[in-house]
Amino acid sequence: MRIKELTPEPDWTLSIVSDDGRNGIFNGAPYLEFEAFSDLKNTDEFMKVFNGGYFVEWECGADLSADTIEAKMKIA
Repeated sequence: MRIKELTPEPDWTLSIVSDDGRNGIFNGAPYLEFEAFSDLKNTDEFMKVFNGGYFVEWECGADLSADTIEAKMKIA
């Protein structure tokens, strides 16, 4: 999957539109327990997400692959 559109929400979710037209919601909250994602507990930091197409990345260096997002997102 390639991420076409990405919209972060202050409840630690990402609204996703894939290149094949699927829309979904990815819940990032469970990842906040991992050290690599701890900076993202601050919603201002979570909102600073970059769409790399095949991954998403935050300024703190935390990232997730599009494959992970696809596997865990709920289709809207």
